[in-house]
Amino acid sequence: MQDLMMDNGQNATVRREGKYLTFSLDKEEYGIGILKVKEIIGMTPITMIPRMPPYIKGVINLRGKVIPVIDLRLKLSMNEAEYSERTCIIVVEISGASGQVLIGVIVDSVSEVLNVKEADIEDTPAFGARLNTEYILGMAKTGGRVKILLDIDRILSKQEVGVMEKAA
Repeated sequence: MQDLMMDNGQNATVRREGKYLTFSLDKEEYGIGILKVKEIIGMTPITMIPRMPPYIKGVINLRGKVIPVIDLRLKLSMNEAEYSERTCIIVVEISGASGQVLIGVIVDSVSEVLNVKEADIEDTPAFGARLNTEYILGMAKTGGRVKILLDIDRILSKQEVGVMEKAA
């Protein structure tokens, strides 16, 4: 899905076509590459860790493994929302300094798995130099709607991933 391919100019480009797990946050639809998703679980008690940024909710015990959890709404500067019976945690694998790291990502609800063709993906609009949108792979046009495709490896900075690795 996010394979590196060489174009004619020998530049590495990211292939965006593939399957995405789609989910909602604040009435908007997003997608994460299915190969990054390890599992989806319902909300479970989260152990808070003191002195963490507000979007890091704490850690959970998933079958004996301690996994840090972030609230994706807060990380993306959205308003905090009450958790409901549809709120869930998507366990994803991201790249960290010491290899692959599992983190939990809280979303409002999970929708479906979509197969998105490259022709249906547009580049991220330019919002100006001051806005960082490098965590957005592109905009998928499906069924008359737009779904924002996220590069989960870029949602957190290297420093933030380091904090998450220490938390686990």
